[in-house]
Amino acid sequence: MNERPSEGSYGQILKSTTLVGGSQVINILIGIVRTKFMAVLLGPAGVGLMGMYQAATGIVGTVTGLGISSSGVRQIAEAAGSGDETRIARTIYTLRRISLLLGVFGMLVTMTLSPYLSRVTFGTEEHAWAIAVLGVTLFLGSVSGGQAALVQGMRRIADLASMSVLGALLGTVLSVPIIYFWGESGIVPSLLAVSAMIILPSWWYARKVKVRKVSLCLADMIGEARGLLSLGLAFMASSVMGAAVLYLTRVLVVRKLGMESVGLYQAATTLSTMYIGVILNAMGMDFYPRLTAVANDNVTVNRLVNEQTEVGLLLATPGLLATLAVAPYVIHLFYSAQFVPAYQVLRWQILGIFLRVVAWPIGFVLLAKGKGRVFFWTELVWNLVHVGFIWLGLRLFGLIGTGIAFFVLYVTYTAGIFAVVNRISGFRWSAANIRIGLSLMAVIGSAFLLPYLLPEGFALMVNAVLTIGVTAWCLREVYALVGPAWFTDFVSKLKDRIGFSVSHFEERG
Repeated sequence: MNERPSEGSYGQILKSTTLVGGSQVINILIGIVRTKFMAVLLGPAGVGLMGMYQAATGIVGTVTGLGISSSGVRQIAEAAGSGDETRIARTIYTLRRISLLLGVFGMLVTMTLSPYLSRVTFGTEEHAWAIAVLGVTLFLGSVSGGQAALVQGMRRIADLASMSVLGALLGTVLSVPIIYFWGESGIVPSLLAVSAMIILPSWWYARKVKVRKVSLCLADMIGEARGLLSLGLAFMASSVMGAAVLYLTRVLVVRKLGMESVGLYQAATTLSTMYIGVILNAMGMDFYPRLTAVANDNVTVNRLVNEQTEVGLLLATPGLLATLAVAPYVIHLFYSAQFVPAYQVLRWQILGIFLRVVAWPIGFVLLAKGKGRVFFWTELVWNLVHVGFIWLGLRLFGLIGTGIAFFVLYVTYTAGIFAVVNRISGFRWSAANIRIGLSLMAVIGSAFLLPYLLPEGFALMVNAVLTIGVTAWCLREVYALVGPAWFTDFVSKLKDRIGFSVSHFEERG
């Protein structure tokens, strides 16, 4: 007998998704302004250069960061679940100091290795000075990452959402004028400005968390750090592999097709992940700490994964369909006419991202259970597979091959991660997820094929109608999952949070 999960559990998922999603929508609007300015002022080559800088420093930051910000979320969530104020304080004390030390270390390593990184990335040491200066972003990122881990681990989702919006807004306000006045010479200062602005809201919201004062000697701090580092190394290895794939992809593209193609690839990747970031960020923000708290109960773990998958599919599909329907116009809007060739890459990436929504919640089981070694090996295998697919795709299909490689990767990854987690927790997809997943997969596939089967204008019209119909159906399904009371309660709390109420205005009147 299959028991229907409680509306409250679905409501918690939708609440966190709505809070994080709302902040992400605002970030997207801010990003539209920033991206449009960057695209018009810099062009594909300038956007590609910025991406290469970020990829080069990103690898160093990932290695020197040792996964502390990610493992810190788990350790703080575990400590908070115990209710032990001293344990919470000791974990936070250690996290903050290690984040600071690792930030300094990452900055110094980047400055030292800048000639080598420039030579490997660009084939010349001409950009060494720029990479060295960008080492400062690793220090700023490490400190802000530790603060964000504290807020997330304590499950202060509303604060986390506000922190994200403020960081994006402040970064855009500074970076756009820098590029406007300095052009390509302003790329490095603009990246520094963005990092500096992110650290301010992270510090503000982290200080709002009331923590008992503790003082640890070096031996005690090393003992606390051991727990952070043990799982953190697995996170670090995974992040290094992900950053390496992005880096190698850009290097392969620039060597074979030129810098403009890197800009097109980056445009497609940014747009394909823009909407889905709302759903996946929600999983990371609240789902991961929730799953960690019940990690020893396989029945509850599997139920939470199925619930998260169901809500994720229902919320993600409308946005993916809309992106498929109007991709060329979206590219033109966000960037410029020069970037429209990224359309074909973007379409294939959307197919892969649909499967990513299915696979993503399952992967959290390994993290919640602390299966660092298993997590490392699964990530290693599929990152190597991804690089192989990209190398082959570029040779067979050119730039579009990077999109095809992404889709094929998630076909294999979804099957593989399911098999691994099934052995660990006995996870299986629920009947509801199988029904919804197959139905929506068929819809996404149809929307992908329509431009090949129909004239452009007619295909756009059919896809628009399909998107509207599926969106209505998905919203009806979400409404049925959480119940009408959830919406009434959520709207009431939202009004209270922003200081809006009828009585307030009546009093003023």
